[in-house]
Amino acid sequence: MHVQRHAPPVEIRRPEAEAIDAATLGAAEGDTRAALVQAITDALTDRDAAERHAAEQGRLIARGYARGGVHG
Repeated sequence: MHVQRHAPPVEIRRPEAEAIDAATLGAAEGDTRAALVQAITDALTDRDAAERHAAEQGRLIARGYARGGVHG
């Protein structure tokens, strides 16, 4: 996994983060480690889905250029 240090900071919405924290901790029955692991797992799953979506969009755009005969 590669961390992009030059990426802009993510906007943090504290009330939303606290709601997710409370829900995750509740689902983990108060086990803070389990809640943290679940939150990280969820974040990585979402990131992977976003990366797959971006890659698919890139393929669709590339096919569109190829079909349209557009050349750089």
